[in-house]
Amino acid sequence: MMKIIDGGICAAKGFYASGVHCGVRKNRTKRDIALIYSEKTASAAAVYTTNLVKGAPLTVTKNNIADGKAQAVICNSGNANTCNANGIEIAQKTCELLAAELKIPATDVVVASTGVIGQPLSIEPIEKGIPMLIKELSKDGGEAAAEGIMTTDTVKKEIAVEFTVGGKTCRIGGIAKGSGMIHPNMATMLVFITTDAAISPAMLKKALSTDIADTFNMVSVDGDTSTNDMVTVLANGMAGNDEITAEGEDFDAFMKALNTVTVYLCRMIAGDGEGATKLLECRVSGADDIKTAKTVAKSVICSSLLKAAMFGADANWGRVLCAIGYSGAAVDVNAVDVSFKSAKGEIAVCKNGAGVDFSEEKAKEILLEKEIEILVSLGNGDCSATAWGCDLTYDYVKINGDYRT
Repeated sequence: MMKIIDGGICAAKGFYASGVHCGVRKNRTKRDIALIYSEKTASAAAVYTTNLVKGAPLTVTKNNIADGKAQAVICNSGNANTCNANGIEIAQKTCELLAAELKIPATDVVVASTGVIGQPLSIEPIEKGIPMLIKELSKDGGEAAAEGIMTTDTVKKEIAVEFTVGGKTCRIGGIAKGSGMIHPNMATMLVFITTDAAISPAMLKKALSTDIADTFNMVSVDGDTSTNDMVTVLANGMAGNDEITAEGEDFDAFMKALNTVTVYLCRMIAGDGEGATKLLECRVSGADDIKTAKTVAKSVICSSLLKAAMFGADANWGRVLCAIGYSGAAVDVNAVDVSFKSAKGEIAVCKNGAGVDFSEEKAKEILLEKEIEILVSLGNGDCSATAWGCDLTYDYVKINGDYRT
């Protein structure tokens, strides 16, 4: 049995968190650095952005957790520490300073940064902030940490669930940041996940790598793949279950819990896209294979024209067909059905690749809701996929027109 619980990244046994303002950001009212700490060394796994331009923290983190172990995560917001001549030095120094205070090896630290690219980053505010972070560590610090990693996010993104493995109660929780520069090429946001389940580094990596193919790699806000971001999982084993070292019933239970957390965070990230007013979910069914289903779902959710139509509550289903047509997927366009759905109901707008009569008034009522489902059937195949995105609004341009200045 699995249920959603409170606590976020501190829900799991042995995890503590904090978030403070240290001075990376000029706005003193905003937290700009966060810490997550495990009482015990944890199994660690991560996935990273596919952008060739990568933030220095990713390089340092990848080296640090090459042994599959970590005990702390530190992340600053407001400066991405990307394309800086001394970026690696800053990231490594951050790990060393934190490790010295926590009395753990520097190689057991995951370091991350998010914010403006190409701006100099001083170690001074981080050095000043680390003692404050450690002083503020608590079981109630998850929300503060969630705030500390936010950039243009308008809401904190956190969740935790309780589940059972081998008769033992386990917990898994996560926080995320992500609002712009979100596109389906892992990773495209910062996500930190903690669990007290015992699972080997190899199986933790397998679980995460498998899960992201259907979750974080199916999210798009604006078509830009970020330079800095990653998804990291720490598992400290304090729930006391027998360590998961192979596939089987226990691994499946862990995967289900992980997926519950990641899907929730995906939806929150997509719905909080920069300037967004609506969460869009494209559900594709009837595909002959998974690749086709995913390709179509991504293409629809990434269409700027469709995103704009959803902002205007315009049931312009032709833009869905257009996106399917240029997706590159081998699809029989004469077998495509399209419907729009929300809390106000569902309306069919296309059947067998052609328009059908429908009420424009009813369609607008459906599309004025905050969460919109775009339902696409490709035929009689057995495969399906889901992608998440948001509408495209005037505010997206306003936010990014002066993001740096």
